[in-house]
Amino acid sequence: MAATAFALSAQTKPIELQAQVNLPFRFAAYGDTRFTDPKNTDASNPAVRQTLVQAIADAHPAFISIGGDLVYGGANVNDWRVFDSETAVWAQNKIPVYPALGNHELYGNEKIALENYFQRFPQLQNRRYYSVRAANTLLLMLDSSLDETSGPQGQWLVHELDTLPSDVDFVCIVLHHPPFTDSSEQFFSGGHSARHTEQALALLLEKRQANTRARFVVFAGHVHNYERHEHGGVTYFVTGGGGAHPYLIPRKAGDPLVDKPVNYHYLLVEVGRSKMKISMNRVELINGKPNWTTPDVVEIAVPMVMPVAAGK
Repeated sequence: MAATAFALSAQTKPIELQAQVNLPFRFAAYGDTRFTDPKNTDASNPAVRQTLVQAIADAHPAFISIGGDLVYGGANVNDWRVFDSETAVWAQNKIPVYPALGNHELYGNEKIALENYFQRFPQLQNRRYYSVRAANTLLLMLDSSLDETSGPQGQWLVHELDTLPSDVDFVCIVLHHPPFTDSSEQFFSGGHSARHTEQALALLLEKRQANTRARFVVFAGHVHNYERHEHGGVTYFVTGGGGAHPYLIPRKAGDPLVDKPVNYHYLLVEVGRSKMKISMNRVELINGKPNWTTPDVVEIAVPMVMPVAAGK
């Protein structure tokens, strides 16, 4: 799509936020925290939730990306008050938070739910999808309650991907619903299958990745566990281990988590010049004390030369 074909009104055109960072920098990415009354241990594990918040603060990231389901009920003001209280350490340390809308942010009266959401994030100016520029990295924060590949959001996404600045090395697509997962809603323990809308998004990304120097990385949640998939040159993470009731994932031999059914975690993303390192920081509470491991680490590098378009 040509740049001139992109014409949204001033009221609906997404904004690009600027993260004040210099290379190298690092940020935290995770999701499905479901902040709620700590007495509600079915919806979310409050001890794990709070442990992850403190660990992220202690890592001193430049910012935090949350892929949805920040709270259990978006229209429940008390859930948002728990969010305010339990993440106060982030505000005290002036760590910016860039969220993507999850389905739980819209639970209850959607108008009230969105008012609660945007009250916490006034920098979004009531935009449900937006971008963040951080040095050589561009984050595209999507609303997966809307179609990602059609309508105003789809037009904006295509425009962003087709007009990438030449100094962008990495494009991080952050959304709630995952394009790829080994989970299924058929599982007795609970879970979610990939939806056709996100599968269409994956096709769009992989088609452009084939002819794009910048590397595409997807961070999604919704499935309350950890997964990493690679398709068409794009790396896909499911990072839904922020505290929500865990879903089990079938693991193949060789998977570093094959004997670890529950995986509360956050991702530490370290960005350098032409290189990105993503570490899965897993926590297990043993007798009330956190035991941290790093069972999965991946490095992504920008190619030295531009890919040749298929058929040329």
